[in-house]
Amino acid sequence: MNSKRSALLIGATGLVGAYVKEEILQNSDYAHLTTFVRNDTNKMHPKLTEVKIDFENMSVYKEHFKVDDLFICLGTTKKKAGTKERFRKVDYDYVVEAARLAKENGVTKIAVVSAIGADENSRFFYNQVKGEMEQAVSAVGITATYFFRPSLLLGDRNEFRLGERVGEVLGTAIQPLLRGKLQKYRSVHGQTVAKAMVRFLKDGRDGVHIVESNLIAKIGDL
Repeated sequence: MNSKRSALLIGATGLVGAYVKEEILQNSDYAHLTTFVRNDTNKMHPKLTEVKIDFENMSVYKEHFKVDDLFICLGTTKKKAGTKERFRKVDYDYVVEAARLAKENGVTKIAVVSAIGADENSRFFYNQVKGEMEQAVSAVGITATYFFRPSLLLGDRNEFRLGERVGEVLGTAIQPLLRGKLQKYRSVHGQTVAKAMVRFLKDGRDGVHIVESNLIAKIGDL
């Protein structure tokens, strides 16, 4: 009997998603990985199936949700999205729809990239949407649901973002000052987040779990 797992990754071209893809492809526990992309990446690997999809009609691709594990690394910025409505569509609507389709197809484990400070009652739109997303995905009822809340993300991006580059420099400078309860605000590398996501889904417990940035760093760096 083949005990190896299968996974679907949504958001495979972003900072964390790209690292998650490599982690899964290199992980002997997984026999197959499907990725949803807007544009072909031409990545070739015997374990990989890349599916170019229309995210506005995700249910058309529901057969690809028949996997063991779902990883969702979708996310944009208000500046890139252009409007609050478009930002919400990517960071809330697409994520919740993916969770719903996963539940319908028997997925038992899901890992979702959220953000530090996610809170449906937040005064800040970004954090509010992330918090509302966590609530909605939790309500779907997937057996083991993990939300990862990284602080400032480090790593190689496909695009240059000046504000985030400045934040990386400042974040690195104040890193030694963030101790105790402030450790969760330390910057964390995208690859560390990816490693933590894969490890938690392999060994984690049932239920809904919030994984803050300091725990991400601790588990991902093991």
